[in-house]
Order: sequence, then C-alpha cells, then structure tokens
Amino acid sequence: MIRRVTASGLFPPPTYSHASIVEAGTKLAFLAGAVPLDARGEVVGAGDPVRQAEQVIANLGEQLKAVGSDLAHVVATDVYVVSGDPSVLSEVWEVVEASGLSAGPHSSTLLGVACLGYTGQLVEITATAVVPEEARP
Repeated sequence: MIRRVTASGLFPPPTYSHASIVEAGTKLAFLAGAVPLDARGEVVGAGDPVRQAEQVIANLGEQLKAVGSDLAHVVATDVYVVSGDPSVLSEVWEVVEASGLSAGPHSSTLLGVACLGYTGQLVEITATAVVPEEARP
C-alpha cells in the first residue's frame, strides 16, 4: 500500500525517505497542524520545545485515531520549530524519531520558523496519512 523511496543519486537521508508512493484507490487523511495544547486549550511546556514536541506527537496520535489511522501510516509531515538554532531543531527531530513516525520512514521537512499561531507555541506538525482498509466502514 505504501512504498518508501530513497533516490539512489542523492545523499541518503538518515531517518526519513525522499518520497512515499501510495497506490490509487487508497484513502488518505490530510491533517491540520497538531499543536502543543492540552484538553483545556492551554499551551503545554512553555519555553520547552522538546516537551511541546511530545505533546504535539500525542495530539497527532489523537487526530490519526479519529480518522482510523496511526503514526505508522503517516506518509509525510512538515515539522515546524520556532528557532533558528539547528541544535533545537535536532532535539525536536529526536522526539519525532522516538515516536514511531520515522519507522516508515516517512517523508518529512523540518523547518525553523519565526513564530506559530498560539502565544508561546514552539512546535507544530502537519501530516498526511493512509487510512488502512481495515479501518474503513
């Protein structure tokens, strides 16, 4: 259903693939950015991008569950981090790797940005996932 591709003519990526191919007729879910808010709508982990990344992954898991999918079926993400420091981006990416998202490995872009939508928000992840046939009605 999902074929991960690493282009042989490019430098091999460490924990992601260059592309993911999904067969026609497969149901896809395009998820809004998962953010580091708790159930009350408050930002979790103020000033701590690693803690926020953990909350974002947990929230992404809930979004995926709601559409009948999971982290293993994610084919692409964009990971946004409010920082210009590559070491901070690397710390957030370590959370992504530990989550199971990179088990695919999925295709991903990691970006340092100036700001995100909620005051104090440091991390956001958008995703596209396959909804497995067994989860379909």
